[in-house]
Amino acid sequence: MKKKITLKVNGKEHEVNVDPQTPLLYVLRNNLGLKGPKFGCGLSQCGACMVLFDGKANPSCLKRVDEAAEKEITTLEGLAGEDGNLHKVQQAFIDEQAAQCGYCLNGLVMASVGLLSENSDPSDEEIQAALYRNICRCGVHPRVIKAVKKASTS
Repeated sequence: MKKKITLKVNGKEHEVNVDPQTPLLYVLRNNLGLKGPKFGCGLSQCGACMVLFDGKANPSCLKRVDEAAEKEITTLEGLAGEDGNLHKVQQAFIDEQAAQCGYCLNGLVMASVGLLSENSDPSDEEIQAALYRNICRCGVHPRVIKAVKKASTS
């Protein structure tokens, strides 16, 4: 049964008419056209669907849209400033070449932004702990750690 649900995504309110149990990821991609968060495992274990809920990184593939209605949701598309400049984490990922195939990139960036919002100067171990939910088969984790360190100092 569909219901009107208001979501606050990337600073704007969006009204969607969906089944309240629909995964947030599906609504973000299919109803709102946001392609940053991706479907990976569907079990909240790979990080591809990561978004920020009230500034904290969380997977969106199992989060019901009605549960997300109470949160401030930020996707990869919402990180850039109003002036069009990239978020410092996005820029650091580019500078350090911390992306390869790109499938895990959304999750790695969102987890890094979430970490830096709580800890502006994380150690390597703290960065690794914050990224534990993000699977990357290309092996860019050493460059990701460098990028997060760079973003923490900018």
